[in-house]
Amino acid sequence: MKQDQEPVLVIIPARLAASRLPGKPLADINGVPMIVRVARQAERAGVGRVAVATDSRQIADVVEAAGLVAVMTRDDHQSGSDRVFEAAMKLDPEGQFDVILNVQGDIPAIEPETIRRSVLPLKSSEADLATIAVQITDEAEKTNPSIVKVVGSPVGNGILRALYFTRATAPYGEGPLYHHIGLYAWRRSALERFVSLKPSTLEKRESLEQLRALEAGMRIDVAIVDSVPLGVDTPADLERARQILADD
Repeated sequence: MKQDQEPVLVIIPARLAASRLPGKPLADINGVPMIVRVARQAERAGVGRVAVATDSRQIADVVEAAGLVAVMTRDDHQSGSDRVFEAAMKLDPEGQFDVILNVQGDIPAIEPETIRRSVLPLKSSEADLATIAVQITDEAEKTNPSIVKVVGSPVGNGILRALYFTRATAPYGEGPLYHHIGLYAWRRSALERFVSLKPSTLEKRESLEQLRALEAGMRIDVAIVDSVPLGVDTPADLERARQILADD
């Protein structure tokens, strides 16, 4: 990559269809659409160029009206990773960016430092992709199947090498459990390979897309962060986000 190029291409996938909260990316949070709040937090992280990838002209118009970048993608993608890859190919066809960071569009209160931490493992290892996790402190979360746990081995200060992701309570025995948060920093070549693969056996069994990468032999490193960013999936989540961001 040329010295004057930004190191990371940050892409935020967004679509209007959502079963529990229709129109979620455009949900108003104290006067600002949620997708705009996420994109602005990504820009504050300062890791690279930021764009929203969407199949909705309505979302694109809102993003662009806020002075941000939007790229239109197909409406038949099966996952956010597929949408992110298409957007990356449109935004950077010459491959100037070596790292593509997928930031979820429904985490409006995410801290810029958390975004920066998600890229960190790629700077110090041969990992194909990196993500983040938080140590679980609530006993109920340890057995909650909606809380995805990452099982990994320490490979550095605050970094694990992922061995498995599961909705079960794992690993067994004494020691910390970690709640996986779905931000993914991909090496460009790894993302290109990933989207070419069919859904894998364990991916389908656990309904966890990242298992496709592990089953294909990819290395995933995980940075441990301090707190779980609020994900907005329901009207109750949306109201909580409004309260959290009331002074922002």
